[in-house]
Parts: sequence; structure tokens; C-alpha cells
Amino acid sequence: MSVKSKNSKAIRGSKRDSSRLETSNRPFAPSVMAKAKKLADQYQIVLTYEDGEWFGHGLELATVFADGKTVARCVRNTRDALAAAVATMLEQGQTPPVPARSGVRSEQVNIRLTPEERTVIEEVAKQRGFRGLSDFVRAGAMAFTK
Repeated sequence: MSVKSKNSKAIRGSKRDSSRLETSNRPFAPSVMAKAKKLADQYQIVLTYEDGEWFGHGLELATVFADGKTVARCVRNTRDALAAAVATMLEQGQTPPVPARSGVRSEQVNIRLTPEERTVIEEVAKQRGFRGLSDFVRAGAMAFTK
């Protein structure tokens, strides 16, 4: 899932209520957006500077990106894009990735897959905005514990 910043016109924030970001001209329910913003505010943002413009993407959702003329504007736009992506995931019944800084993961579990299974699962993970196979499998497994 790719979500661009307000500057890129893929999402637009309402002038009257910034908590109601719109995707495809449809606002999110306020309760969904509040939960999404709370989670997205914990995500880490990776910034790069190129050709006089700042670009940012989420560490936890690497396909969610935004831009801005200043660092502050880029971070704000990226947070808005992350919130819209998380709200979309929540509406679709998906489990967004947990924030990277929410705990140190010290235990390792190994699973065996065929090369075809690995390819399919990695592709689905990318499509859903996960950094990789491990984050996707962890989020899926944790969804069953709730």
C-alpha cells in the first residue's frame, strides 16, 4: 500500500478538522483515525534530502512516504500519510505493524518455507506495507492472540 503526502495530493486533510484525513474523497471515522494517529505517532520516520526537497517514509511501513520543503513539514506530511495508511489497514481488518521502538525483541523463531511460499508471503507483506517477512509473520501471529 502506498500513501503519499498531502503535497502529493493522494491524501488531503480537511481544513476544519485535521483528524479527518481523506483518501479517495472519503473521510475516516473519527474513532478509527484517532486510533491510527496514536499508533502512527509512534512510528519512526526515515528522512533523506535530495534536489532541495526532504523525503520521508515510515520505518515500519516503508511504502508510505511523503515530502516537504522543510524537515518539519516533511515529518508532518509523513505522519499524516502513516495515519491514513494505518486507518485504511484498520478499516480493512488488518493488523498494522507495531512500532519498532515498542520493545526489544530478543527471541528468535525459525520456520521452514518452500521458495515459492517465501516469495508469495514476501510479496503480500510488501503490498500491505510491512518492512519484510518477519514483521508480517509476527503481526499475523499476534493478531491470533487477541
